[in-house]
Amino acid sequence: MRLGSYLLFRHLSHEERQLIQELRSRGIKIRERKKNKGYARFWCEKDLIHGEIVDSLTMVLRTPGCSWSRKGNCSMCGYFVDSSSTTPLIEQFDRVLKERRNERMIKIYTSGSFLDQGEVPGEIQRGILSKAASVFDRVLIESRPEFVKEEILRELNKNMNLEVAIGLESASDEVLMHSVNKGFRFADYERAAKVLNSLRIPLRTYLLLKPPFMSEAWAIRDAVASIRAAEKYSETISINPLNIQSFTLVEHLYRKGDYHPPFLWSLLEVLKTESRARLISAPSGGGTRRGVHNCGRCDASILKRVKEFSLTQDKALLEYECDCKEEWKDLLVLEDAVQASLRTD
Repeated sequence: MRLGSYLLFRHLSHEERQLIQELRSRGIKIRERKKNKGYARFWCEKDLIHGEIVDSLTMVLRTPGCSWSRKGNCSMCGYFVDSSSTTPLIEQFDRVLKERRNERMIKIYTSGSFLDQGEVPGEIQRGILSKAASVFDRVLIESRPEFVKEEILRELNKNMNLEVAIGLESASDEVLMHSVNKGFRFADYERAAKVLNSLRIPLRTYLLLKPPFMSEAWAIRDAVASIRAAEKYSETISINPLNIQSFTLVEHLYRKGDYHPPFLWSLLEVLKTESRARLISAPSGGGTRRGVHNCGRCDASILKRVKEFSLTQDKALLEYECDCKEEWKDLLVLEDAVQASLRTD
């Protein structure tokens, strides 16, 4: 199932593409004035290995940053503000590894792609993954599809239970090009997914709930359609509701009143989708004004249910009621009506 060209209210303008880079430049200036030690951030959370709930050590290495960020940057991504460090990556990794307790899984993130040798040189990739494989039962890394190459992954996956995550965001090329400004198409994701499938490396696909220029109802439909397109390749699909990050086009739109974060009701609706892949969500900024939220009274309860659902896949957890649900339903109808009128103007 693919969505047509009527999905978006409008497309990214040339001026807005330029604005993305201008905002990035402002963010980098702020970053350079910060005084930080340049070490990786880390935390512990729960995840699954072959259906078993385990503790996972999650780290974000400070690298030179995403290569696409320097060329175009995604409309919602402000991770470049926390990238860049003079601290060697191996030193950052070793420092976090000392904090390990009994975690059986490790997730190694960067602000871009672990497999990008311009961000994490090949020798360092091998060194970090070799150390991780000697300690953990599963090692998850993230990459854009252009860096997923069979010969490299064959070498990296020796004697390792590797998992690779790709931020697809949407299976619609229109959304990728004219809303997210992702810098690749669905066919690029498919190629990378097929490489991982051929090597029997589990794929975790990230989908974005409610990119800019999209109504709430269409955001739900786009996420469901994207699940349908990605599930045949993916062991896990993570639904990531958009949270408003600093120095991004989405923040610019939000301040103008032209963007509202998705509702938790919308997230529940998407997670109810029947899929052969495991559906999960760990919303950043959930329950805040700049993240996925409802009225405030029901946010904490729903977020707790989403967290538990991600581990159990018990769809009964997704059933919940609050007075604000009717307001959300009315909004879906109203926005679709407005969008339909825009298409006929």
